Amino acid sequence: MIFSREARKSRLGLSIVLLILSLTFATVLAHAQDQNTPKADIFVGYQWLNPGGSIPIQGTANPVQGQQLPSLSKGFGLAFGYNFNPVFAMEGDFGRNWNNGLSFNTYSAGPRFTLRSDGINFFLHTLVSLNQLSAPSYSTREGIGTILGGGMDLQASKHLSIRLIEADYQWARHNFAAFAPENQSNLRRPSFSGVRLRGGLVFNLGGGAPPTPPTAQCSAQPTEVMVGEPVTVSLTTNDFNPKHTLNYSWSSTGGKITGKGNTASVDTNGIAGGSYTATARVTDPKAKQNNEASCSANFTVKEPPRNPPTMSCSANPASLQAGGTVSLSCECKSPDNAQVNVSGWNASAGTVSGTGNTATLNTAGASAGPITVNATCTDSRGLSSSSSAEVTVEAPPAPSPQVKELEARLALHSVYFPTGQPTAASRNGGLVLSQQKTLLALASDFAKYLQSKPDAKLILEGHADQRGSAAFNQLLSERRVEGTRSFLVANGVPAGNIETRAYGAQHNLTPAEVRSSVEQNPELTPGERARILRNMRTIILASNRRVDVTLSTTGQTSVRQFPFNAADSLSLIGGRENKAAAPAKKAAPRRKARTRRPKKQ
Repeated sequence: MIFSREARKSRLGLSIVLLILSLTFATVLAHAQDQNTPKADIFVGYQWLNPGGSIPIQGTANPVQGQQLPSLSKGFGLAFGYNFNPVFAMEGDFGRNWNNGLSFNTYSAGPRFTLRSDGINFFLHTLVSLNQLSAPSYSTREGIGTILGGGMDLQASKHLSIRLIEADYQWARHNFAAFAPENQSNLRRPSFSGVRLRGGLVFNLGGGAPPTPPTAQCSAQPTEVMVGEPVTVSLTTNDFNPKHTLNYSWSSTGGKITGKGNTASVDTNGIAGGSYTATARVTDPKAKQNNEASCSANFTVKEPPRNPPTMSCSANPASLQAGGTVSLSCECKSPDNAQVNVSGWNASAGTVSGTGNTATLNTAGASAGPITVNATCTDSRGLSSSSSAEVTVEAPPAPSPQVKELEARLALHSVYFPTGQPTAASRNGGLVLSQQKTLLALASDFAKYLQSKPDAKLILEGHADQRGSAAFNQLLSERRVEGTRSFLVANGVPAGNIETRAYGAQHNLTPAEVRSSVEQNPELTPGERARILRNMRTIILASNRRVDVTLSTTGQTSVRQFPFNAADSLSLIGGRENKAAAPAKKAAPRRKARTRRPKKQ
């Protein structure tokens, strides 16, 4: 009974193992990978066997008693397989188990089916076997049988695998007719339904070359088209599994590509001329290795001939005096009858303004010499061309001797003011008599100068010494230039020919500049110059209370030379015009008369 219960447990365990192997085999089959398959393999390992049957006991009375064969824990297994392809092989197998005088040998052969995965293989085999049973008091008995099962090999290297488990159902039939009556068929011709378990090493021999990576080749037809014409791209593949359905993806560096299977079409409408590349990527979703290839094909897109517009420009007049205006016009045409537009007017001097194909050049302020005016014509396709016209600004006529003499006289002294003058209450004050004479001479000469140079201007720049705040000095310098301007206008200078600027205490003369002005003043005697230099602080302040005058046509500025010899210079410096009366002398005390001794000769 003990042996019978053990046999049932063995058969139950075998059924569970075979079920697990079958499920695993089916799962991995869906994700199988191609790999290098050895030519042959040899298994050597341990084998455990539960024969799963009974034999008659000799010498027992009728009915004959049966003996359940025990599990045989001592044993080994050998197997040799020849692989015709990665899946199918023919296998020869030998197994031997023994224990306490009982032995069981099997000589088997049959097909084996292997599922090869990355690093692990699963196999099933069906073998026809010759079984040899040796038991105490029996000679060796032979019978036929089958082995059905499978196992799992873990690949350790290219030539070595570890058989983690092999579980087989082993069936055999033996003849004990000489030892059991006919009515006991289960002992007369017993059938063995056993379980065989194995584990060990598998040596892999030989093996083919590694699988060839798949490749793809692409071609474009035609390879050169005009814009808008289609391009057909096709590909061919090599070394993919012909039983697998391949996936294709297409891309292109230009145009819209539409692919179906191993062909695609490129729409070139709207793209610029040039060289482009179409690329295909092929994948085998069922293969996990060597399952992808790609290829590219080049094609050229040409644009129809495009001619840029032609353009010419003219100026009227072509030469003139500075300050005049010139009418400009450009003619632009497209040889391909495309719509054109003229824009981008610019000039090397003067000021140009215009829209479309006409413009005006203002030469005010331009120096004598040529002025180049450019414009650009662009058509609706973006093609453009440029053209230019040249205008000559003539040099002004040389000034007459009278004009030169007037310009020389207009280089007058700057105008100076007393401290704090003019005040906010008396904006027209502060111009002492000597400075009014300077301005009268300036107004007279400038009125004559305007007859030859009507555009000339007097530029008045007001200054103040640094003793006041910035705001006070700014307002003070504004009052000084405004008072000077009002005086000039009152004496015949047109207001439109005067510009005023107020700097406050900015741009004050430095002590060195004032000292240099004093030292170079030709109106001072050496004694006067020496006395002035001893009072430099006062002179520096007085020298910065002024209005400078600049003539716009020549750029010459009035000489910053303080009027030391003017009758009212003390007012400008900050002193008094009239000397104070000398104090009355006290009467000298009387002294006794002394007799003078005659000097020695």
